[in-house]
Amino acid sequence: MENINSPVSPKLEDNISTIQARLGNSPDLVIRTYELINRTARVAAIYIAGITDRVMVDDYISHVMSFQALNDHARLAVTPEEVYSYIKENALSIGKEKLVTDINGLLEALLSGDTVILVNGVGGGISGSTCGGEARPVSEAATQVAIRGSKESFTETISTNIALVRKIIKNPDLWTETMKLGDVTHTDITIMYIRGIADEETIQAFKDKLQEIKVDMILESGYIEQIVEDNKYSPFPTMFNTERPDSVAGNLLDGRIAIFVDGTPFVLIAPTTFFMFFHTVEDYYQRYDISSLIRMLRFVCLVISMYGPAIFVAALNFHQEMIPTPLLINLASQREGVPFPAFVEAVLMEVTFEIIREAGVRMPSPIGQTVSIIGGLVLGTAAVQAGIVSPAMVIVVSLTGISSFATPAFNMALSIRMLRFIIMAIAAFMGLYGIAIFTIMLIAHLCSLRSLGVPYMTPIGPFVPGNLKDTFIRSPQSFTRLRKRLVNNSKRSSASPAGKRAAGRKSDER
Repeated sequence: MENINSPVSPKLEDNISTIQARLGNSPDLVIRTYELINRTARVAAIYIAGITDRVMVDDYISHVMSFQALNDHARLAVTPEEVYSYIKENALSIGKEKLVTDINGLLEALLSGDTVILVNGVGGGISGSTCGGEARPVSEAATQVAIRGSKESFTETISTNIALVRKIIKNPDLWTETMKLGDVTHTDITIMYIRGIADEETIQAFKDKLQEIKVDMILESGYIEQIVEDNKYSPFPTMFNTERPDSVAGNLLDGRIAIFVDGTPFVLIAPTTFFMFFHTVEDYYQRYDISSLIRMLRFVCLVISMYGPAIFVAALNFHQEMIPTPLLINLASQREGVPFPAFVEAVLMEVTFEIIREAGVRMPSPIGQTVSIIGGLVLGTAAVQAGIVSPAMVIVVSLTGISSFATPAFNMALSIRMLRFIIMAIAAFMGLYGIAIFTIMLIAHLCSLRSLGVPYMTPIGPFVPGNLKDTFIRSPQSFTRLRKRLVNNSKRSSASPAGKRAAGRKSDER
């Protein structure tokens, strides 16, 4: 059995045979061989079609191999090593050249979209970056619709995503570090941060977590999110994901870290707080009064979507004295022919609504919207006419479902939908007292969460007065000139230009 880490053989034919055998004689493996004018050395350019840029390969690699200067040099060359050295130092100009000395590194370069140059008689190769191939162009975000601001969104190509952020933040302190994760997939992972703004201890702790990951595959950023999160049994997400470059840029300027994964348009942001999931980047593009009103409306919708059916069930079962008498008589008359308790009625409607919503999401967009609208109208009307549910319950469940759509972050909305059923069950057996007890336990749980060491409920718990200007409301820009500071990010590097500027602004504020 062949050793995976065997060195590159000096014989070109042996290397080509090894590569073909390791890749199963794949038809997309392209091998171009060239023989210099004095037959001093044979050269091979090897790449995999589909994941390389054919234009770049033709313009740089093929052109270099047939370049007249190389043949002129070959007339004077005595050994293949001189030809190899000449190619390495003078011929290649595509950038990101590196030397490969073993078969494993050679295969890794090929599967990453690089083109490898091998010279007969030399035990090594030259790898040049020619990655490309078919890729989805930059388009408008599909899940985070932009009313105002940039329409660009990330794609499945990691280099394109990094470039989109660099177009916004033109600062030399914007640093990136790349690694590969997944024992089988070898997926490219890049972390991005601004030196002097992001906390160095947080960066190092996160890199240590990434290096400890031992899995076969990383197919999407969600794999990393689930592995590195501190509280794996909490229903609340502790990492934020976005497909908008301006959102990533704003969070980087706040001292956070961005995690790019090749093959997905969703970039992870850490550390995160609970209130981040109810903010959008468009809040900063509108007037402060409009943004504040919309932001407060989102928090109202949060309460309705989580507690709406539960409060209705508790009021009907235990606290009828809280309902005005005319409304109570009306509700009682509506429920006269309903055979189920209020809790069962609410669960049936909520489950039906979730089924319709999931069907609408999974089906093609034009059909999905039709199914959602028609399904909701038909089932709701039929259920009321059949006496299975009351009209008031249909109104409560509909209002709850619409309010859940006001949450900007999809993963946070999923958590709220799941908690809604738990709160309804508690309200059915314990009324408002049970809801109050559960709310206290929920707040205590939220205060115990951490995201890369940062308290999840910042700036409420712990209390950070300076950040309240941009939590429930958004203050005018003249009041928020300074960046929001994370709790464990108060220390800035005074050696960097960004650190000096931050320290100067902090002194001015005092």
